[in-house]
Amino acid sequence: MGTRLPDDPPLHFEAHIFVCCNRRPDGHPRGSCAAKGSERLRDYMKARGKELGLTAIRVNTAGCLDRCEKGPSLVIYPEGVWYQINSTADVDRVLDEHVRRGDRARELRMTAD
Repeated sequence: MGTRLPDDPPLHFEAHIFVCCNRRPDGHPRGSCAAKGSERLRDYMKARGKELGLTAIRVNTAGCLDRCEKGPSLVIYPEGVWYQINSTADVDRVLDEHVRRGDRARELRMTAD
């Protein structure tokens, strides 16, 4: 799984970014990314990506990505790298370091647990 085959069509996007915008009831023990500001950060990421001319990416709203207690969370495919974003500065780092430069915003990565 995860391996592209030679006869697969080209990728439609170089990076597909899913931002969790799940909203649980207030006081839920797991919290929710939306309650932590993920919708605002998703909107900023979409606008900022356009400002930077990143036309080969797609920023989408995701339902629960099952990591809300660590959120706001996002995952970037095809790499499958997870990030916690808490501010527009975090979004800028992910766009610059991961999307533009092909590196990682290491301090923002989520661990596997």
